Amino acid sequence: MTDKILSARKAVWEKSPMIHCITNPISINDCANYVLSAGAKPFMAEHPEEVGEITKTASALALNIANITDARMESIKISARTAEENDIPSIIDIVGVGCSRLRLDYVTKVLGETRISAIKGNIAEIKALLGIKTKTIGIDVAEKADFSEDVKAVMQLAKKYRCVVLASGERDIISDGEKVCAAANGRKEMSLITGTGCILNVLCAVYMSVCDPLAACTAAAVLFGISGELADVSKGMASYRINMLDKFYTLSDDEIKQKAALITDI
Repeated sequence: MTDKILSARKAVWEKSPMIHCITNPISINDCANYVLSAGAKPFMAEHPEEVGEITKTASALALNIANITDARMESIKISARTAEENDIPSIIDIVGVGCSRLRLDYVTKVLGETRISAIKGNIAEIKALLGIKTKTIGIDVAEKADFSEDVKAVMQLAKKYRCVVLASGERDIISDGEKVCAAANGRKEMSLITGTGCILNVLCAVYMSVCDPLAACTAAAVLFGISGELADVSKGMASYRINMLDKFYTLSDDEIKQKAALITDI
């Protein structure tokens, strides 16, 4: 799998694909910068009257419901439908579906009406889509993880929607319903930076533009996680946030080979 990660990374730099991101204003700048640092071109358009036209020109689509508005909800539906009709890979970050009925009903409707290539969320959000109750504080998981049960939930959701599912956490779990792996890269301080989940989502879209969704989500989890591990955290969160982006851009193939913490025997 490490060879696939390196290959996907190289392919993005060679092809410079355009990635349409409908994300949120809280993390939009960081998301765009990570897309650029991966070698792709970000387009952050979200007006309902133009998103369909823009999605048609994209190599992949990243959707995010974190800071939801009526306009963004409409745009997500339009772009998701356009991506499906034009065979453009897409991913949706299901932020907070366990926190409000609005979010849960909306995402369920989108996934029921449109084929999405990948779903990304934390394990509480994944379970919420399956109707499994979990303890959360806001959008954060508030209960001890049971890895084997989490793997089952990820695989179940992947089978239900016939797509790849990425459950982010201490160990990111990625499955297409049949194959499953986990990436144990990253560090706890990453959770103290606003928008790291949003960044992971757009990076999945970046790599989906050049490879299959399972490999793409794995690549994003590993590369972003390694960047978080190697970035300097000693001066505090503000500099750590910048150092993560620097490290992501300057990662060497040797560092990736040495640091990739993939678990495939699950």
